Amino acid sequence: MSKLRVYDLAKKYNIPSKEFVAILNKYNIPVKNHMSALTDQQIAEFEEKFDKDKYQAELVAEKKKEPVKESVKISSNNVAPKVSSDTKKTTRPPQKNQQNTGGNVPKKADDKKRPVSSNQGQQPKVRDHSKKEKTARSVYKRIKDEKKKSVQLNQIFEIPEFLTVGELADILEISATEVIKTLMLSGTMVSINQEIDFETAAIVAAELGFEVEAIKIEDVVSKILEEYDEEESENEIPRPPVVTVMGHVDHGKTSLLDRIRKANVIAGEAGGITQHIGAYTVNIKNHAITVIDTPGHEAFTAMRSRGAQITDIAVLVVAADDGVMPQTVEAINHAKAAGVPILVAINKIDKPGADPERVKQELTKYNLVVEEWGGETIAVNVSAKTGEGIESLLEMIIMMSEMEELTADPSREARGSVIESQIKRGKGSVATLLVQQGTLHVGDSIISGTTYGKIRTMIDDKGKRLKKAGPSTPVEISGLSDIPAAGDDFIVLENEKEARQLAEKRKEMQKGERQRRSNISLDDLFSQIQDGNIQDVNIIIKADVQGSIEAIKQSLEKLDNEAVRINIIHGAVGAINETDVMLAATSNAIVIGFNVRPDKNAVKLAETEEVDIRLYRVIYDAVEDIKKAMEGMLAPEFREKVMGNAEIREVFKIPSIGTIAGCYITEGKINRNDDVRIIRDGIVILEGKIASLRRFKDDVKEVNTGYECGIGIEKYNDLKVGDNIEAFTMEKIER
Repeated sequence: MSKLRVYDLAKKYNIPSKEFVAILNKYNIPVKNHMSALTDQQIAEFEEKFDKDKYQAELVAEKKKEPVKESVKISSNNVAPKVSSDTKKTTRPPQKNQQNTGGNVPKKADDKKRPVSSNQGQQPKVRDHSKKEKTARSVYKRIKDEKKKSVQLNQIFEIPEFLTVGELADILEISATEVIKTLMLSGTMVSINQEIDFETAAIVAAELGFEVEAIKIEDVVSKILEEYDEEESENEIPRPPVVTVMGHVDHGKTSLLDRIRKANVIAGEAGGITQHIGAYTVNIKNHAITVIDTPGHEAFTAMRSRGAQITDIAVLVVAADDGVMPQTVEAINHAKAAGVPILVAINKIDKPGADPERVKQELTKYNLVVEEWGGETIAVNVSAKTGEGIESLLEMIIMMSEMEELTADPSREARGSVIESQIKRGKGSVATLLVQQGTLHVGDSIISGTTYGKIRTMIDDKGKRLKKAGPSTPVEISGLSDIPAAGDDFIVLENEKEARQLAEKRKEMQKGERQRRSNISLDDLFSQIQDGNIQDVNIIIKADVQGSIEAIKQSLEKLDNEAVRINIIHGAVGAINETDVMLAATSNAIVIGFNVRPDKNAVKLAETEEVDIRLYRVIYDAVEDIKKAMEGMLAPEFREKVMGNAEIREVFKIPSIGTIAGCYITEGKINRNDDVRIIRDGIVILEGKIASLRRFKDDVKEVNTGYECGIGIEKYNDLKVGDNIEAFTMEKIER
């Protein structure tokens, strides 16, 4: 049966939690505090009996009957309230050696003002008003606080989605100590600078008698960009296409561009591998083409992903003698995720053993069917070495750009994307920008992400200084406050002051950005489908063998329904690495691992990017989990917690005992009762139990990082040097 907290129901009726607790008890619903849980039956009974309008009318009537609290009047000179003479007689001790008194004769009203005469043999007595003044001040402060609180109770405070404890106290105009105390009483230890979310802040505010509502900080720059893109222009003219060259390492991408540009780029690069994103402009038959050369090596997948997002046409280079390779598949998936048309350049056709037909056949596995086979993908045979087919390739690029009808208005203020950025000696922060709309001028003030500046210099790809740059022109600029992130949008603003103010606001907004991000996970898949946030579920599959990938893919595709569609955007054999996590982050995908494990860097990146990685040993479990998630039935009861890792450095075969692994603990600790799995080259070989754990000759319960030990695995002897032993436990998750 579902349960609701008291404070949640109090919010519904717009009544402070403390008052609401009393109301519930009045209606025979026993609750202790605002955190008490209510059953559906209790809620239904209460809603049937409770009349909010009647309650408010009673509250107003009670307030009218109450005596006025401000009955104590305080004069401007802080004189304490008058006290009757009878009270003084009882509280004031009798004075000794009093003269001219006749027993208990009461004093006159004005006697108290008369100073004691010197013939009484006493020093003149001065009355101490400090205690009474202090009392008067406290009464005055209490009345003032009550007035202030009554005003605040009728006021709704606006607070952001994330804020610090100190910021909440400032907004509510109370001391931070009160906020910290309230959180401590509810079991949360915080400091004044600790960040809390709106839900926590709302509970604290309700507990203190305040009403709050969430406000979203508007990103002004994003709004400016949206308005810019929506604004219609009548001055648009055809613009050069932006082409991204992608493919596997050493398949001849840079050599192909080298042939086109007639510039020996390879000579200046380490090992013949492109080390950074470069943007170039080439002119073919009075047609300009802007080319972005992205690296093909796996380590630069993030750059390649950004390159695919700012391009119009993706040229996929595949070696005719090598065929489709892992990075070729990744390039295809990145281009498809970005929704970019693909043109295939089959390179190295001059080499012995080149077979372009085999390449075309392999491409069909990834839904790239060439035109001559009845598909829509254009494929051109080229040779970067001899120059064969280069003209045809360029003509096809121009033809595709004409079909895409690429246009831009050069008369507008410039906006575009950052291709790459770095710090150069003597220049400071420099960035390579691609102008996508308008014209960029020297002296323009721009903002990109949280970076701003005024353009001091502008240089094209040939090193020539420019005063302006039109659409589809790549330029290197200087004059920025910091290095912007590659892939960020930039736009020209009126002046540098405005750019600086907006950049500072963006920095404030990014303070809780990691927490605000909502990457999809299986746990909230159903709720996101119900809210209409997603119609497609993107999935990346990594497995130990290709057959498993195909089996999982076919099983998942059968789960498609009217509300949601399953998209397998990438599938490959091997361990889950940073490349997979980066692709999942950019595509909002779930990573499914079958009989494989993520490496350490992938785990760290997944935590940072909030990517959901699910690991399975049985195909049915993977399919069933996603099916249940789509139906809103997923209720995981246990979560795996990795305790430690050990590397096998020696293997000992002992008669009558079996194989013992001589291990070094590389991370965490290994406990005697932990479950373990044997991992070989990123693939899970076995899951089992520890039979023995020893340090030298002694049996031990656990071994920590940096120590050596001997580990025996129950009923398993096929251990090899270089294998990893991962210890884990299953934690129960509270529902």
